[in-house]
Amino acid sequence: MRLNVLTSYLESLAPLAYQESYDNSGLLVGSPDREVHHALVSLDCTEAVVDEAIRLGCDLIISHHPIVFRGLQRFNGSNYVERVIIKAIKHDIAIYAIHTNLDNVAGGVNGKIAERLGLRQTQVLQPKGDLLNKLVVFVPVNHATAVREALFAAGAGDIGKYDACSFNVTGYGTFRAGEGTKPFVGQQGELHREEETRVEVIYPSDRQQAVLKSLFETHPYEEVAYDSYRLQNHYPAVGSGLIGQLEQPMEEMDFLGLLKEKLAATVIRHTALRGQPIARVAVCGGAGGFLLKPAIRAGADVFVTADYKYHEFFDAEGKTVIADVGHFESEQFTQQLLLEIIQKKFPTFAVRLTGIDTNPIKYYS
Repeated sequence: MRLNVLTSYLESLAPLAYQESYDNSGLLVGSPDREVHHALVSLDCTEAVVDEAIRLGCDLIISHHPIVFRGLQRFNGSNYVERVIIKAIKHDIAIYAIHTNLDNVAGGVNGKIAERLGLRQTQVLQPKGDLLNKLVVFVPVNHATAVREALFAAGAGDIGKYDACSFNVTGYGTFRAGEGTKPFVGQQGELHREEETRVEVIYPSDRQQAVLKSLFETHPYEEVAYDSYRLQNHYPAVGSGLIGQLEQPMEEMDFLGLLKEKLAATVIRHTALRGQPIARVAVCGGAGGFLLKPAIRAGADVFVTADYKYHEFFDAEGKTVIADVGHFESEQFTQQLLLEIIQKKFPTFAVRLTGIDTNPIKYYS
């Protein structure tokens, strides 16, 4: 299929607008209009993974971590990033990365960790702001229902676990149709008064184009009166980390054993145990130290993440248990998540997991 069909679907689940400002998710190598036949999914795009793709005849690599984070000024093979890009281009292999945008959706990286740990009633730990818009539109009373339904179908009107949310108030609007117009109601040159419904709906900012398209297609007026503006409200479905409940509270050592098993962790670095059962668990794949305070505020008995430095462990202050399972270990099942997502949507498309262990950290014991 065309590459942009696959990437557009992935971005409908984890929009690029949800990635962090430092990130570089999206199509890194290749034309979006090209055809692809066989994809290889990996956590990292290393030279060994590109070699594997060549050997298996894969013309697309989908990785969680972007191989390119910063601008490249030369392509002379002086480091592994340049060599990966050169080799991919030489062998006509496209590279696509889906990183913090997949971290920041509830069914993404952290959702997979929560699933493996059996967490229930999960919520985003730190919701993102500036991702919601509000649309205000004035519609003839008899057409308000059709316009609302079209907006809902386009992705507007969801607030938390509620859908079809809108605010409506009836009043009247006035206008005078000028020369060359074809007014839906009223006559050219005459001041007209029309009973209208003011409809307000909230929607994710990445749905702007679809929402406005549905509005213009459904609204009967030749000139649609509407306002669209960005909200500072937090978007509860999008953000960093997750927190949820275990089915049954566990003793701390038993939970650490569960964590080691379910995340296939070689070692777990953790702060002092508090002698309290573990019931409420916060998780963040990758480097999640910035979420410690939100985890404590949310009442987490343990905070599962990675990449903690020595002095940062002191920040727990006995208020929670920090459990550092390792960066690769916390995110490795993202590969399986991507495989499942693609196979479910495109069951006849050839996609496989890498057989390369891309974890750069090795353990001596």
